[in-house]
Amino acid sequence: MLDGYDFTILTLVLIDIQRDFNVAHAAIGALGTATLLMRLVGGALAGAAADRWGRKLPLMVSILWFSAFAFLSGLAPGYQTLLLCRALFGLGMGGEWAAGMPLVLEHYPESRRGLVMGVLQGAFSWGFILASGVFQLSYAALQGAAIAPWRLLMFSGLVPALLVIWIRRDVPESPLWLAGQTGRSSAVSPRTTSMLRLFLRPDVLAVAAILAAIMFAYQSMSFWYASLLRERALAPLQYLVALNVGGIAGAAIWGWAGDTRLGHRRALMLGAVLSLASLPAFLFATSPATLVAGALAIGLTGAGMLGIAPSFVGRRFQTSERALGWGVVYHVAVSAGALAPLAIGRLQDLGWTLPSAMAAAIGAASVVAVSLLAITRDVENSRPAPT
Repeated sequence: MLDGYDFTILTLVLIDIQRDFNVAHAAIGALGTATLLMRLVGGALAGAAADRWGRKLPLMVSILWFSAFAFLSGLAPGYQTLLLCRALFGLGMGGEWAAGMPLVLEHYPESRRGLVMGVLQGAFSWGFILASGVFQLSYAALQGAAIAPWRLLMFSGLVPALLVIWIRRDVPESPLWLAGQTGRSSAVSPRTTSMLRLFLRPDVLAVAAILAAIMFAYQSMSFWYASLLRERALAPLQYLVALNVGGIAGAAIWGWAGDTRLGHRRALMLGAVLSLASLPAFLFATSPATLVAGALAIGLTGAGMLGIAPSFVGRRFQTSERALGWGVVYHVAVSAGALAPLAIGRLQDLGWTLPSAMAAAIGAASVVAVSLLAITRDVENSRPAPT
């Protein structure tokens, strides 16, 4: 939730940053792109560390890292420094996911992991709601401050660092990881999974490609959405709450559905098709009530179906390789999604309206996802023995 807060608070002040630094839309989109691209590096590093030394330590380091660079973003004297801070923020954001997801998953039996992972994935949307509420309640009051309001909002990103105290004291290490350490001290290196081995597996390549299309669609619907609302002089809170309440409920629903007879592949196809049907109300409606309904609908579908992702990826790997495999495969998809903020910004610079650019990006990515899912029937049952 709190890494979701730190990432999405930026999306609420893109207009302010663009005005202060006098840069093009593409440059503003690059702030999101740099963060998401660096998640792959952070996910690989923290994933490898979590498989070697346990899940908790890399998780705590990652939280401290992204909190520090969220805070430092508010001190950036110019655009280039802000871009660097957001890229370094992405390292910790990727590491937090790669170490934190297996820590949670491995406390539950396999039969319950789909729903649990869907609920956990939906916590990112709680972070988006929290950021929206903070913006709504504080932005106007901060207008008279000596420091620009967007900088003060960036400073609030330091709060998640406090979680480390609780994690260190009260959160137990993964029981599966601990069980796997018995008698392994002399054999850790030979069993460490290489990235090359991970990506030589056809099922892993297929999953990465499918998630890449889904993630591109999600970033297309979320990164610029607050700017769209502010351009229309709409207070963002109710629309962002609708989008993310839909994402929270949808993540739990689709996470559960993926473990039923419907299966991961058919659930993802259904979610992508339904999200396409939600686009007109989400982006082009003029009635506030219809816009709220559209945001809720695409949250339930396009955003919510990411609740399947943790189980869809994690079930491909054994305990000894899960954090690295998860960190790399999921963040390869995130890296593809990272191109969406930049692409939509570039389309605006070329004269497209923001709703049209978002619709084109969401639509194209969703069609690609459905097409890939339709031709990769074997991905549903390809998996190692459960651990």
